[in-house]
Amino acid sequence: MAVKHQHYGNLIYKPIPEGADQTDEEVTQIDIEKLLRKKDLTDEFKILMMKYDCALSDVRTRFGILNKELSLRNKRNPFESIKARIKTPVSIFYKLEDKGVDFNIENINEYLSDIAGIRVICSFVDDIYMLADCLERQDDIRIVQRKDYIQNPKDTGYRSLHLIIEVPIYLTEAKEYMKVEVQFRTIAMDFWASLEHEMKYKKDIENAEVITEDLKFSADLINQIDMRMQQIRDKIDESK
Repeated sequence: MAVKHQHYGNLIYKPIPEGADQTDEEVTQIDIEKLLRKKDLTDEFKILMMKYDCALSDVRTRFGILNKELSLRNKRNPFESIKARIKTPVSIFYKLEDKGVDFNIENINEYLSDIAGIRVICSFVDDIYMLADCLERQDDIRIVQRKDYIQNPKDTGYRSLHLIIEVPIYLTEAKEYMKVEVQFRTIAMDFWASLEHEMKYKKDIENAEVITEDLKFSADLINQIDMRMQQIRDKIDESK
């Protein structure tokens, strides 16, 4: 489901597929629940996940407002779609295990910055930077980290703009800042990343090095297409 251009640009939100956090699940959801009960952390963990969910809702609302304004002002919508997710308890467990730290509330807060995640899919590369700048200019948002994999792609060919931000949520007795990871991609970048992610989890792949080179080559081709489409749109805008 894509962004609707009518009705003042109402956004349709899609969940990021659970495949985004695939693991060999030797640890199950039931195991995590038992671990939380053993450590007497069940309620505290639920409250923490509620806070991340509230932060995710806040960022979604901010993008919804930008979507409505830009749809009216520019007569063109930079949003194609938005995907959102909260990491599963099992995924959080494995993330902490990879970092060599115990599964507890303190370590979740200290070591993980992508429990709440939003992926913004845009039509053109310059839309990505425009929307990121709009978000960064909001004075109650803290920018924790910015990684530009569009200007500096990963060795695999992966391209995206990543922001780690902190947004305020207002609880009954306090204001608290929560981290949210925001990824910006074009449609083409998201297409490539989704297929690359799916394939890298397949086991016992023959000719893995050749496939890796093919993926990198494909990423470069997709980037050229993105740049070409940007040039075509700029020419159209100049002719108006």
